[in-house]
Amino acid sequence: MSEELYNKAKVFIQQCYSELGKTEDEKTQRLIYIQDEIQKYNHYEHTFEELEYGAKAAWRNSNRCIGRLFWDSLNVFDYRHLDHSKDIKDALVHHLDYATNGGKIRSTISIFKPKTNGETPVRIWNHQLLRYAGYEEDGRVIGDPASVEFTTKCKELGWRGEGTSFDILPWVIQVHGQEPTLFEVPKDHVLEVPLRHPEYDWFQELNLKWYGVPIISDMKLEVGGIEYVAAPFNGWYMETEIGARNLADEFRYNMLPTVGEYLGYNVRRNASLWKDRALIELNTAVLHSFKEDGVSIVDHHSAAQQFHLFEQKESACGRDVTGDWTWLIPPISPASTHIFHSSYDDTMHSPNYFYQDKPYEES
Repeated sequence: MSEELYNKAKVFIQQCYSELGKTEDEKTQRLIYIQDEIQKYNHYEHTFEELEYGAKAAWRNSNRCIGRLFWDSLNVFDYRHLDHSKDIKDALVHHLDYATNGGKIRSTISIFKPKTNGETPVRIWNHQLLRYAGYEEDGRVIGDPASVEFTTKCKELGWRGEGTSFDILPWVIQVHGQEPTLFEVPKDHVLEVPLRHPEYDWFQELNLKWYGVPIISDMKLEVGGIEYVAAPFNGWYMETEIGARNLADEFRYNMLPTVGEYLGYNVRRNASLWKDRALIELNTAVLHSFKEDGVSIVDHHSAAQQFHLFEQKESACGRDVTGDWTWLIPPISPASTHIFHSSYDDTMHSPNYFYQDKPYEES
């Protein structure tokens, strides 16, 4: 029997069953059953109740997430029975529809078969279920530069995009180490928000847009020693993720110089603070557009206040809040939030979500 796996299972079950209010007898009986499973198969299976709790607790333990106040509202779909790429694709479409919810975004996770005795039954190659392609041509990039490598891989698998700045990448699903299968994302299931500004009509001339639901699909969910390497999950956007990073970073869409010039600033003179002013207007446009279209989004000041409430609730429950300060502070006006003036223990606790190697680099 794997002592290490059993010890991880034991720690998880004790925590899970205590928080769920189960009796010591229930806890003992469950551990006896798990011990027997591990002795026979070097593996054990979570009940749905354990899986649901594990996914929620993993969100609660996510050091880089400012939105943890809502950890207990996570909707959990159990897809551990699925074995075929077409069925997995259908499950992802369902996740997309359920999470989108007409714009009233629902935090959701879909959990597929875990890694068992070194075998990986399901991997989703995409970083996010919705992501724009990046085409590198003659030293310049059309679309998202962060997607160039994966876009190239999709093209090698036979995909051909339209070549615009906002082509949704296909899903690439691999089962049992076989050749991956490529699926087009059905466009009528994708909610996108065209960006406009409440004051500047010229902003629409930029032809910017962004998808409504950020669904991370390449991280591993670890619960009690069991690794769910395909477990896409989503919350909703904080506006700075789009307006201060995706569209603003020089190594992404790099829109700040364009916005700055439209605003009439000298973008070659740092002392004019044109970057700061352009950032504010870009984020104003993101917030305005999402709210006007009825798509869930939170501004960074409200998110920081929600995180403060999360800290208070965790303290009341006798739990210490861990965090990665460099990720928790918003990329705009961080000193105006309490987080900037706080310090956090960055210890990673289990259950949790972890980065993993890209499958197309492993193969």
